[in-house]
Amino acid sequence: MRILIVSATTAEIDSYASQLTSRAGVDVLVTGVGMVATAARCAQALALERYDVALNLGMCGSFDRSLSPGTVVHVVRDRIAELGAEDGERFLTIHDLQLLDDDEFPFRAGKLVNDAPPATAALDALPVVEGITVNTVHGNDRSIDEVARRFRPQVESMEGAAFMYACLVQGVRFAQVRAVSNIVERRNRDAWKLKEAIDNLGVAAADIVRAL
Repeated sequence: MRILIVSATTAEIDSYASQLTSRAGVDVLVTGVGMVATAARCAQALALERYDVALNLGMCGSFDRSLSPGTVVHVVRDRIAELGAEDGERFLTIHDLQLLDDDEFPFRAGKLVNDAPPATAALDALPVVEGITVNTVHGNDRSIDEVARRFRPQVESMEGAAFMYACLVQGVRFAQVRAVSNIVERRNRDAWKLKEAIDNLGVAAADIVRAL
């Protein structure tokens, strides 16, 4: 089995990458931060090689306070939260603007949906969540309230939807697995648990890869 591990930064994966690549057929792709870098690098990698499974491993912020920092989650629905237009105080998505139908591939009801992830007990054990992908992580009370009301996300990242989009277009089975590094609130690095999140993500990733 060929497995592609995708991470935005080396910091998110370095401490446990050797555990994953000790298995034959596992490649690691570090894309760089953000949707543009992730989409471009994933598209290139998936076009050049045929992979059976792609795993996106990274950090996320949590809107859902029951998902405390350190929790590892499986993001099965994601959307590009800022893609659209402003109309006064209203925000219109690309689907509201009728630039795309709600169910136009690869979207489903305006979201990117993973309804056929790899079947492993390790992945099934993770909380299943819905996310948004953003260019600017939220740290303003008003914008947090607005996006929470608009989309009701549980987590946010800067790459997840781009990874899912590339996998859906290429027809590659995939999973977006993330560890919560912080609660989405006004920026407060003292409350982040980055090392714990990375450590827990490494354990979950190793379990998933072993089961594939």
